[in-house]
Amino acid sequence: MRKRIGTWLFRVVVGLLVLFLSLPLLIVVATAFDASGAVVFPPEQFSVQWFGALLERPTWIRSVLNSLFIAGGTTVVSMIVGVAAALGVRRFSGGGRTAVVGLTVLPLFVPGIVIGIVLLTFFSRFGLQQSYFAVVVAHSLWATPLTFSIVQASFARFDWQVAEAAQDLGATPRRAFLAVVAPNVRAGLVVAALVAFVVSLQEFIMALFLSGPDTRTVPVQAWNSLRQGLDPLVSVVSTLLLVAVVVLILAGSVLVGLDRLATDA
Repeated sequence: MRKRIGTWLFRVVVGLLVLFLSLPLLIVVATAFDASGAVVFPPEQFSVQWFGALLERPTWIRSVLNSLFIAGGTTVVSMIVGVAAALGVRRFSGGGRTAVVGLTVLPLFVPGIVIGIVLLTFFSRFGLQQSYFAVVVAHSLWATPLTFSIVQASFARFDWQVAEAAQDLGATPRRAFLAVVAPNVRAGLVVAALVAFVVSLQEFIMALFLSGPDTRTVPVQAWNSLRQGLDPLVSVVSTLLLVAVVVLILAGSVLVGLDRLATDA
């Protein structure tokens, strides 16, 4: 009886914490449907007019497309580098392995404003300070350590003797990885890609330094809009991006299975 009460109490506490953390997101979504355009909560009258108004604002459409493009590029770069680094770390052991892992996650401890200023100075020498390339590189510096950590944890639970057996039977290392390793660590790869995408989607400080009028992401565009006053389109775009993230998570759950996505990654 005491154990059952403790279990239910734990569930109630976790539920309240989840509700507390989700409350700001729910407020943003609610204000996106406010007909007054004053960005108030609770909404006085519900309407979807601002979603239609979004289509008439090319700057916002461009920022949404920029965010998706940059997040996609960041995901590709961080996954390639993160998976390669995780495979390379397997060759080290002891203190060497610890040192390599420490160097890999080092960018996470550097403030975004420092990375932004350094990269702005560097890319300015080549005229790339307001390019997609500069923003993708900056976001990859934060996303790659996360993808590396997730993929490395997935690799640690994989029996590499199976991959070695595939190579003994004639498979190349690349073929063995794609046919044997990747399907067994699929959940970790999916989670790593989702984390990289979301990290890039919400990053603001480095994008503020490195983006220009044609490469602004949604957070930078929202900051520029809020400097002039409360804009209901900020809530609308935030809602759409939130929906996009939820759809990606659900797609990942369907692809690899919800239980495996939660436990294997």
